[in-house]
Amino acid sequence: MKKLINGADSIVTDALRGIAAAHPSLRVDVKNRVVFRADAPRPGKVGLVSGGGSGHEPLHGGFVGYGMLDAACPGEIFTSPVPDQLIEATKGVNGGAGVLHIVKNYTGDVLNFEMAAELSRDEGVEVATVLVNDDVAVQDSLYTAGRRGTGATLFVEKITGAMAEAGAPLAEVARVAREVNERSRSFGVALTPCTVPAAGKPTFELGDTEIELGIGIHGEPGRTRAPMREAREIVRIAMDAINADLPLSGDTLVLVNGMGGTPLIELYVVFAEVEAYLREKGATAVRSLVGNYVTSLDMQGFSVTTCSLTGELTRLWDAPVETPALRWGR
Repeated sequence: MKKLINGADSIVTDALRGIAAAHPSLRVDVKNRVVFRADAPRPGKVGLVSGGGSGHEPLHGGFVGYGMLDAACPGEIFTSPVPDQLIEATKGVNGGAGVLHIVKNYTGDVLNFEMAAELSRDEGVEVATVLVNDDVAVQDSLYTAGRRGTGATLFVEKITGAMAEAGAPLAEVARVAREVNERSRSFGVALTPCTVPAAGKPTFELGDTEIELGIGIHGEPGRTRAPMREAREIVRIAMDAINADLPLSGDTLVLVNGMGGTPLIELYVVFAEVEAYLREKGATAVRSLVGNYVTSLDMQGFSVTTCSLTGELTRLWDAPVETPALRWGR
């Protein structure tokens, strides 16, 4: 294993120190492991909190800032943040208008966010929770009951961030978050496994000519193992799965996401095939992101996430945002 780390047990803390040094627009509580907006809490604004295991960067800390999250809580690699972290984050962004928890559907995340929400409510903070479960590959997995939360988490964070920034009340922010999740679907493919630093070896094995279809962001198994093939064939498998679950039509927001180890040139090859597939189905990619946004350490592969847009959702997506990993319009 070759990793640019000082030690497997200090990687998260060391990375948080680096984030703090690199981004003065953030306030990083290294001790409690919370990344805040520097100006949080903002009086009268709904606070947005998300989090999850580390190893998916820039999710979630890279999306803290104007127009997106107010705080993010990183757990250990592929491990949920603990309730104490989430409570510190919730209290730290509460400006009196309530706090929305954006939670990927993984068992540890769900349980720890639930506990943090209950304890925060006991302290007088109004908390609403939205569960993201956009992955169509498998119904249950090693890490979750029901569908996994993957790329749509970014869509939810961006669109609800715009609403909260504009002063919308908690109930409306939560409503739109659920609408984005309902309109979004994802499917992932792995060309190689990833290596968790503490384990020092790949999370699973793939032959030189094999790929895993329907992979999760922790390296958990997908639908099936298959021979390597041309990009257009792999994309069609992914898009067929998405389209079968929620038929593609109309204006569509598309994320072609790298899993951490895939060259950008290959992701653009994938996007070209995704865009062609959408046109074939009568849909149009009117908004898009291509790059590494919801990763799995050093895994080679990609995921596709689509969201069927409305006029309101398009307007909120286009609203200004300024975070370390996503910025436009300011």
